Amino acid sequence: MTRKPLPELPVSAVLPALGEALGHGNSAVLVAPPGAGKTTLVPLALLDAPWLGRGKIILLEPRRLAARAAARRMAELLGEEPGETVGYAMRMENCTSARTRILVVTEGVLSRMILDDPELPGVSAVFFDEFHERSLDGDFGLALALDVQGALRPDLRLLVMSATLDGARVARLLSGAPVVESEGRAFPVDIRYDERPAGIAIEDAMAKAIRAALAEESGSLLAFLPGQREIERTAERLQGRVSADTDIVPLYGMLDNKAQDAAIKPAPSGRRKVVLATSIAETSITIDGVRVVIDSGLSRLPRYEPASGLTRLETVRVSKASADQRAGRAGRTQPGVAVRLWRAEQTAALPAFTPPEILEADLSGLLLDCAAFGVADPSSLCFLDPPPAPALSEARALLRALDAIDEAGRLTQSGAAMRRLALPVRLAHMVAEAANTGQAFAATMLAVLLTERGLGGDGADLERRLIRFRSERSPRATAARQLAERLAKQASPSPSRGGSASEPSAAKRRRRGGVADGVPDPTQPRSASRIDVPGRATGLARPSDPREGEGSSAGALLIHAWPDRVARARGERGRFVLANGSGAMLDAADPLAGETWLVVADLQGKAQNARITAAAAIDEADIRASLADKIETNRETSFDRDRRAVRVRETVRLGAITLSERMLPAPAGVAADRAILDALRQHGLALLAWGKEAETLRQRLGWLHRGLGAPWPDVSDAALIDRLDDWLLPFLSGAASFAAIDPGVLSAGLMALVPHDLQRRIEALAPTHFDPPSGSRVPIRYDGEWPVLAIRVQELFGLDRHPAIANGSVPLTLELLSPAHRPIQTTRDLPGFWRGSWTDVRAEMRGRYPRHVWPENPLLATATSRAKPRGP
Repeated sequence: MTRKPLPELPVSAVLPALGEALGHGNSAVLVAPPGAGKTTLVPLALLDAPWLGRGKIILLEPRRLAARAAARRMAELLGEEPGETVGYAMRMENCTSARTRILVVTEGVLSRMILDDPELPGVSAVFFDEFHERSLDGDFGLALALDVQGALRPDLRLLVMSATLDGARVARLLSGAPVVESEGRAFPVDIRYDERPAGIAIEDAMAKAIRAALAEESGSLLAFLPGQREIERTAERLQGRVSADTDIVPLYGMLDNKAQDAAIKPAPSGRRKVVLATSIAETSITIDGVRVVIDSGLSRLPRYEPASGLTRLETVRVSKASADQRAGRAGRTQPGVAVRLWRAEQTAALPAFTPPEILEADLSGLLLDCAAFGVADPSSLCFLDPPPAPALSEARALLRALDAIDEAGRLTQSGAAMRRLALPVRLAHMVAEAANTGQAFAATMLAVLLTERGLGGDGADLERRLIRFRSERSPRATAARQLAERLAKQASPSPSRGGSASEPSAAKRRRRGGVADGVPDPTQPRSASRIDVPGRATGLARPSDPREGEGSSAGALLIHAWPDRVARARGERGRFVLANGSGAMLDAADPLAGETWLVVADLQGKAQNARITAAAAIDEADIRASLADKIETNRETSFDRDRRAVRVRETVRLGAITLSERMLPAPAGVAADRAILDALRQHGLALLAWGKEAETLRQRLGWLHRGLGAPWPDVSDAALIDRLDDWLLPFLSGAASFAAIDPGVLSAGLMALVPHDLQRRIEALAPTHFDPPSGSRVPIRYDGEWPVLAIRVQELFGLDRHPAIANGSVPLTLELLSPAHRPIQTTRDLPGFWRGSWTDVRAEMRGRYPRHVWPENPLLATATSRAKPRGP
C-alpha cells in the first residue's frame, strides 16, 4: 500500500542518521526539543527499515493521554484509523488488530509484556519516548529491555528519546550507543514573570493572570496547576468573568477519555480555549491554537515514606527542565508568550530535573516483578539510577509479610498469584486472598476503584463509592467494571495457564497469552475484523459468575491489603490511631468519622496527622478473624503501690492498637513468685520492705565485697536483680503481695549468697555494733566508703586507742557527737583528737552543756552515757 508522504518536521533532518545508527547497531539515543516531531515521525519513518522486517515497533508513552494522542496522530498521517497500522494498548483500552505494526503503550505495559514472555516474539524495536520524565515504569522497562537484549535478543533495537535529557549518560547505559541530536524548530516564546504575592492562594493568582492574558493576548491559553483541586477552584474563579467566546476546559489524569480528548482538540472556529492542566500536558501532546502558557511553578509528586509505609502527594517547585517544557508549549505552532508566577531570579534556584521516581517511590511492585523475572536483587539490572537500598529493604519486608517472596527473594505461590494481576502489590494480595473465598470480583471492583481515581465520586467512604460505581453508566465506569471482571478471571487461573512459583527463570520461560497491564497481550494480534475499542472487552472470557460477592464489605476486603492501616477511633470525633502507630483524621462531619473501626486505603499529609481520603468501616469481629496471626495477646504484670501487690492485666493488641484488656486474678504459688520477681526486675528493689536488720546486713556485705572482693557477694541493685532466682526465689511463699515478704526473708536470702565457710566470719570482720568504755552498744554504719561510728564523746573517755574492726585492721570513722547528738568532730585518730582538738571542743561545749562532764584530761575521766557520772 502506498503511504501518504510524511510532513517535514525538525526531526526529519536527522532521520537518515538515526536510521543508520539503528541499522549498524542495536541501540541509539535521540535528543530533540519539544515540537520536533520525534513522537509521531520517528516510528513512521522507520516502518520500512530492513532490520524491522515484519516485527512491531513498541512505542512507550508516560501517560495514557499521550499514548492515545500519539497513536491517533500517526494513524491520521497514514490516512487510517487507530487500530490498523498504528494501534494503542493501555489499562482499560486496547485498540489493535493483526495489521498493527506500531503499538503505542503506556510504560507499565512493556514490563508486563517482558515478564510474560522475555523473548518479546513479534517485536523488533522498543522506543522509549519522553524518557526524561524518569518514571519508575520507564526505568524498569528499559532495565528489563536491556537484559533481554543482552541475553536473548541481540537483534532487538532500543531507542531512547527525550527533549531534556543527558544523552551521554543514557548512551553509556546503552553500552556506548550513538547520540543523535535534532536542533528542532521552536517558535520564539516571550517569557514574562508575574510573581505571586505572599499569602495569595495559587488559584487566585492564576485566575487573575489568566484574565489579564486573555485581555492582552490572542489565541488559546494553557495554564499549569499542581492538581485537580486547584484546577477546580481556578475554574470557579473564572466562571462568568471571561468573555462568552472563551471555553474553560480542565485536563487532569482522572478525567475520562472523552473529556481529555476534548481538552487537547483545537477550539472551534471563532472561540478561544483556556485549558487548566496538571503536568499531564507538559510533554508528548500538542494543543492546537495555544500560544499563551501560564505556569504556577508548582507540581504534585508522590513521595514514599518508608518509616510509615505511606506514599503521599507533595506539592513542590517544578524543575527547570519542566519549566522549560511548559514554556515550550506556547511555541509549538506559532510565536507565543509564557507567564511564570514567580520572580525571574528564582528560576536559577530551581532543581535542574525532577528527581527520578525510582529514588522516591515504593519499590514493592518492582521487587515482585524482578522476582518473577528470576532476579532476586534488582540492583543487578542496568538502571540509570540504581534503586536505593533502604527502599528495597522496606519493599522486601512488605513482600515477605504478604508471603509473596521467600527468604531468598524467590517468588512464592502467593506471589505468583499476585503478579498475575496488573495491580499494586497490596491490592494484588487483597484480590488473591479474596479469590480463595469466592470474593474475587468484589475485590477487583474495589481495586479498580482505588487505582482509577474519580470512580464512584471522591468521598472518603469506599463502601459508598463502590455502590455508586456499580451503577455508573459512563464509558469509563463501564470499561472499569469490565477490567474488574477480567482481573477476577485472572485471579483464579486454570492449572494449564502456568504462573506457579516453580517455573524456571524468565530467561527460559515462555508464557503465551499473558496479560499486559490488564489488557490482552498486544504482541498476540487477533483478526483484523476484531478491533478493540475503548469500553469494549472483546475476545475475553468472563468469570462464570462475575457478580459474585458484590455485597461483601469493603473493609473486610481492604484489611488484606492494609493490615497495618486498621484504625481505631480515639477521643475526639474523626481522630484515629492506625495499627502502624500513625495518627490520622477525618472531618468531623464525614459519616465515617463516627465509626469505631476503619481500614484506611489512602492518606494525605504528615504521617502523624494525615488526612484520611479513602477508607471503609469494618467490624472488630472481621479484624480478629482476618488478622488472627497478627494479633498478640500479652499478660502484663504491674505493681499496685497502694496495695503493695502484683496485678495482672491481659492485653490483646494489633500493632499499636489495643483491641481489649482485662484484669486477671492475682497469681498464686510459683506464678505468684515469678510475678514478684518480674515486678522487681521492672520497678527495682525499692519495692521490698527491707527492714533495719536486712538493710544493715546488705550494707555490711556490700562493704566486704568492695574491700575484699570475691567470694564476698556483690549486693548492688543490679547484681541482686540479676540473681533474684538465687537469693530471693527460694524463700518466697507463693503470695503475690510484697506485704507478705517478711524482712527476715530478705536477710536469709542475702546470707544464702555468702559461702558457708565465710558466714561465721561476717561478725568478726564487719560487726554490727561497737562496745565503748561507757558500756553502751553503739551500731556501726556501713553505708559509705568506710564504716562509721556515730557516738557521744563522753562514752569514749578513758579510751587511748582508736576503735577498729576487721581484727583491728580497719579504723572506724568516728562521728563525735554532742549530748544533743549533733556532730562536733570527725576523726580517724582518737588519741590525736584528745591531745589536740579536745581543748577547743571542751571550751565551746562547757558553756553550751554545763550539766555534762567536760574534763581537762579525758584519758583520766570515766566514760559515761549520762549527763553526770553516777555517785559512789
